[in-house]
Amino acid sequence: MNATGPTIALEQDHAGARPRVLSNTVRTRIVLYLGGLIMLLGLGAPYSGMIDLPISFFLKNKLHLQSHEVANFRLLSAAPLYVSFLFGFIRDTWNPFGRGDRGFMMLFGAVASALYVVFAFIPVTYITLLIAVVLLTTAFLFVSSAQNGLTSAIGQQHVMSGQVSTWWNIFASFPLVAAYLMGGVLSDALEGKNADQAARVLFLVGAVVMACVALYGLWRPRSVFDNIVDEHPDRPHPLAYVRRLLTHWPIYPALLIWFLFNFSPGSQTPLQFYLQNTLHASDAQWGQWYAIFVVSFIPTFLLFGVLCHRVPLRTLLFWGAVIAVPQMAPLAFIHSMNQAMIAAAAIGLMGGVCSAAYYDLIIRSCPPGLQGTTWMIAGALYYVGARFGDILGTNLYDHFHNFNVCVIAITVVYALIVPAILLVPRGLISTADGEAPLVETPVP
Repeated sequence: MNATGPTIALEQDHAGARPRVLSNTVRTRIVLYLGGLIMLLGLGAPYSGMIDLPISFFLKNKLHLQSHEVANFRLLSAAPLYVSFLFGFIRDTWNPFGRGDRGFMMLFGAVASALYVVFAFIPVTYITLLIAVVLLTTAFLFVSSAQNGLTSAIGQQHVMSGQVSTWWNIFASFPLVAAYLMGGVLSDALEGKNADQAARVLFLVGAVVMACVALYGLWRPRSVFDNIVDEHPDRPHPLAYVRRLLTHWPIYPALLIWFLFNFSPGSQTPLQFYLQNTLHASDAQWGQWYAIFVVSFIPTFLLFGVLCHRVPLRTLLFWGAVIAVPQMAPLAFIHSMNQAMIAAAAIGLMGGVCSAAYYDLIIRSCPPGLQGTTWMIAGALYYVGARFGDILGTNLYDHFHNFNVCVIAITVVYALIVPAILLVPRGLISTADGEAPLVETPVP
């Protein structure tokens, strides 16, 4: 799968850490295992893709909510996401069934599946839908924290953060593309059914996906779990974890960049209303637009995957950010859905390198043993930025009745990322993938 030769892992024994070579076969097995898990979670997440898209259509088409009301629902239903760092901290300090991340998959995959079944048979109202999304998100975040922590730990310990970032983004794109295609079509197909029937079909699909996640946790491939070092075997007091996290400077600029990238005022609810109300897109076309947008990231993800072995991360960060500053500008020049589809492809291509570089940066910035917490902080910032950016963008759109105002706002925010890169420790990003960063991070 990768033609760049073996990477070096750090294997701990009683004498300390020593380098060990991982074969291409082992690395391929690791990537495939993580890819399967990432794709399952991408389909089962109650707050994105296949589940979230029909919900947004339900709110708009069946409950007849205005754009700011849909944005407010998203803001409220995302409440667990704002504190998702707590789920990451639990992942880093708790070991369910003595099976680590697999224990989280088995336990909370089953819990999420059961919740999906329960809400499939409860009459749908605004309130019940809000409660369903909040509870499902809470259960799901335990599984998500396990996947995030496991993936990041592998990238760090094997000095392959660029490879992991590349394939993480690519595998995450597949379920998003499928979800947006199926979600839009599913919404159109369910348009003739009553709300309860539509919700039952949607939630039962979610239940099946999360049951598969629970079963996935039973699988323990040796190529994955025999190549992970336990970075906190003595399990220190939780306050020691908090102290080490707060005093770890590299995470701050990485998280700032991540927040700015996801604070894009107008790229969600206002864009949906603009395409559907102004350009008369159907639900399926809205799903197709997002599918094209997501799949168009993949070529530049692959470009990053090639370059990250040859070019220091600093260079990829800078030029990726510069290219992404005008990412949403094509939307200012569209007047039909056909033009919008072409714009979606251009927007996706412009965002791939920077997105993969930001993942790489966060992986490198994680304090060892606290990968789950760091990534769930990043997850919280993603949704805080996305939801509050959505509120700001919606207010701008409702006030000016012109989507170009949102395009300008997004461009200004993205331009702030370029100077923020100067805050990143140079040694952390001065090496290519497969080379240990020059900023040493002590292992607890």
